Amino acid sequence: MERPITLGEFIVENQKDFPYAKGELTALLSSIKLAGKMVNEKINKAGLSQILGKVDAENVQGEVQAKLDIMANNIFISTLKARGEIGGLASEELEDIAIFDDDIHKDSKYVILIDPLDGSSNIDVDITVGTIFSIYHRISEPGTRVTQEDFLQKGENQVAAGYLIYGTSTILVYTTGNGVNGFTFDPGIGSFFLSHSNIKFPKDGSTYSVNEGNYIHFPLGIKKLIKWMQELDEKDNRPYTARYTGSLVADFHRNMLLGGIYLYPQGSTAPNGKLRLLYECNPMAFIAEQAGGRATDGHRRVMEIEPSELHERVPFICGTSEMVEIAERFIEEFGN
Repeated sequence: MERPITLGEFIVENQKDFPYAKGELTALLSSIKLAGKMVNEKINKAGLSQILGKVDAENVQGEVQAKLDIMANNIFISTLKARGEIGGLASEELEDIAIFDDDIHKDSKYVILIDPLDGSSNIDVDITVGTIFSIYHRISEPGTRVTQEDFLQKGENQVAAGYLIYGTSTILVYTTGNGVNGFTFDPGIGSFFLSHSNIKFPKDGSTYSVNEGNYIHFPLGIKKLIKWMQELDEKDNRPYTARYTGSLVADFHRNMLLGGIYLYPQGSTAPNGKLRLLYECNPMAFIAEQAGGRATDGHRRVMEIEPSELHERVPFICGTSEMVEIAERFIEEFGN
């Protein structure tokens, strides 16, 4: 039996795809891998370590923070700051960017955006959560302090993006623009091994992921789409199956492997949608497109949206190309 390839080996073997990076991207992904291991350990021991539950505080989004939100955020910041490859970091848990200006960062070429613990409201009931990350070349000159403009870039400028999913197993999925690969963590050895090579969305899907508790607030086009997906039609393999966990990473991962569509549209309770463009939608859109899927806000390709602020929210529809096209047709016909 052939020995499985580790994440570190895979990164090194494929570094030829990024001759401009000179190893910095490899080092960054290694740092993310290390932080993911640390967060994974905290999640697995959360009940024993008394770190379940909420803290008496809200993040910049106005969302109540879980104890593990803060812990995961601190782990990723400290781990990434220890390397000199990035000049700063933006996080869902921080109001402003974190600027790294120690000597080791003076020649940094990258910035990173993270959602340290996606789906953290699920922690206390032991449902899958994740981490999402996005990496860009900085716009400002190396040798200077990074600025907010370094982070306010279109998604199509990403040099790498990915997520960690902490579930029955811990998997790191990422792309650098040359396909999507997944690596499963072996806790006995302490390494990630290639387990999902060249991931592609199935051509057809039969699952939809949406919070139907917000149905009354959805635009008419989305309401019509949901009812259409629930209708009986053997030719179209309908009705579709509803699967929604409240964790973007979990729902996206299942839909990418098995075929499906994820919807978080705007509504009267979320006029601009709920998901954040820079550290949720853009990285997932990059992965989706590299896996043969699509991501849209209902009218525009997500990765072409020009961001205007750090925590900007947008509607998000993502999944198999065919299912996303159907959703766009419903929105175009029935409107918002």
